[in-house]
Amino acid sequence: PETGVLDLKVKRGATIRQFNNASAISQCLTDKVVHMYGDSTIRQWFEHLSRVLPDLKGFNLHSTKQCGPFIAVDIARNIMVKFHCHAPPIRSTISSFDLRYIANELDRLVGGSNTVVVFTIWAHFGTYPVEVYIRRLQSIRRAVLRLLDRAPDTLVVIRTGNPKALNLDVALINSDWYSLQRDKVLRAMFKGLNVRLVDAWDMVLAHHLPHDLHPPPPIIKNMIDVLLSYICPPKK
Repeated sequence: PETGVLDLKVKRGATIRQFNNASAISQCLTDKVVHMYGDSTIRQWFEHLSRVLPDLKGFNLHSTKQCGPFIAVDIARNIMVKFHCHAPPIRSTISSFDLRYIANELDRLVGGSNTVVVFTIWAHFGTYPVEVYIRRLQSIRRAVLRLLDRAPDTLVVIRTGNPKALNLDVALINSDWYSLQRDKVLRAMFKGLNVRLVDAWDMVLAHHLPHDLHPPPPIIKNMIDVLLSYICPPKK
């Protein structure tokens, strides 16, 4: 289509839109601030938008390559996209001054109809007891409830975990079995809340490309299409 947007019906009656050019994506994100929190699997989303939107310009904060913070803006369309990694456990070198818990970051947001919050938290917790993961999610859940209480029109989107390539080390100490347990915990923790889910697990599982901790660009594009479909649903 000339608009660059193709609407596709999927199971359960949901409509997923395909945003096939920079103009369609930019139009959807106009007047939006997108806050992304999590690990490198959500950083891929920030990198994807920065790559496909020529008018979305990064501002050099001299941040670490893995953890950020990163900011990119499109002044003409009033778009801002931000990324910051979650606090420990994390497998990167980062200054203690840059350690930020997702719950604390959510409590700093005013929220509103122009605010989009996206987060994922899973990949670094596979080698820890599940109780550690549950406690972290509980604190994030409470922060999400506070955010939605003061600004109910804020859009909150959660990216699930996904299957990985299983080399010997990963298969022995951090296999998909551990990721699946945490995926079930994540879904149960946020069930019933006014949040949206990007089901990365099923999207990677169903794709013909090999499993990877960091899914390849075609799968990331599909995930971004789901995110944008939540931000800009088709008009009824």
